[in-house]
Amino acid sequence: MMLLLFIPIGITVHLAEKIGKILDNEVPLGEVLLYFLDFTIYFAHLLFPLFLFLSVIWFTSKLANNTEIVAFLSSGVSFSRFLRPYMIGASIVALLSIVLGLFLAPKASEGFNDFSYKYLKRGRKAVDNENVFRQINDNDIIYVSNFDVKNKKGSNFTLEHFENDKLVHRITADNIKYIEKDSTSTYELTNYVKRKVLDHEDELEILKKKDTLFSFQVDDLIPVIYAAETKMYGDLKRFIAKEEARGSSNVGRFKLVLYRKWSLPVSVFILTIIAVAVSSIKRRGGMGVNLAVGICIAMVFVFFDKIFGVMAEQSDFPPLVAVWFPNIIFGVLAVYLLQNAKR
Repeated sequence: MMLLLFIPIGITVHLAEKIGKILDNEVPLGEVLLYFLDFTIYFAHLLFPLFLFLSVIWFTSKLANNTEIVAFLSSGVSFSRFLRPYMIGASIVALLSIVLGLFLAPKASEGFNDFSYKYLKRGRKAVDNENVFRQINDNDIIYVSNFDVKNKKGSNFTLEHFENDKLVHRITADNIKYIEKDSTSTYELTNYVKRKVLDHEDELEILKKKDTLFSFQVDDLIPVIYAAETKMYGDLKRFIAKEEARGSSNVGRFKLVLYRKWSLPVSVFILTIIAVAVSSIKRRGGMGVNLAVGICIAMVFVFFDKIFGVMAEQSDFPPLVAVWFPNIIFGVLAVYLLQNAKR
């Protein structure tokens, strides 16, 4: 019910903010409607635990203000038994969160981000296309100083081929351009130089232009920044393994997406316990005080999640720690508050 109430508000605010760019770009109505459907699924998945948290606080505060919780416990019902329906409800919500995260959210994320970068973020790049240094396979390493995604053209290209940890040949070119030919990976190289490393004297091949085949695709060269968000769980694991082997600088960002698919459902249980513990006590000031305390806790949780997420994306901070640290901290807080509530 909280989601049904707040998502239309979110859509209205977001539309009011972006309506100028949508009209300037003359976006078709069908694309706009599909975008807001993706927007709804995308943010519903992210906010699932927080809306559950606020819902539990509101509902339990209402019980506490009506002195119903005191009646439960006075009649001999244990606090653990009182907590059981909440945990059953949290299990249902966690299951929905898993289904959203593994199946619906990736597709919605693809539509949401594609629309955003196409119409709303036209000054920003959806790819990290500068100083691309990647290991394509076990033997080949490539470098491009800059790659124009629209024209599929790069500058200062280098490919080094190794066998048994020994450099066999090195290809350089001032420019590299992808040529679409029957789905093959054909490239045009300008000022092509190939140096074969021999035992006594290197062999050079120098051409003004050369068309050649490479084992990598354009998408492999510069993956979209939000690529991880658009993949199902199995595809995402394979994608991350592939990017790690290639030395991608975005692996930390990709792993954050992978680990959050499981950390979000766990946070549902943690936030439910905290919400029950905070709001089950009748306080002077009523529901308003409980909601204020709950919102403060929720904001601190989001703050921790964002801070550690940025650290993992921008540094060598382990993504696994970044994702699970807020859950661990608030899990300890949940146990502490639960013990206090029982007393």
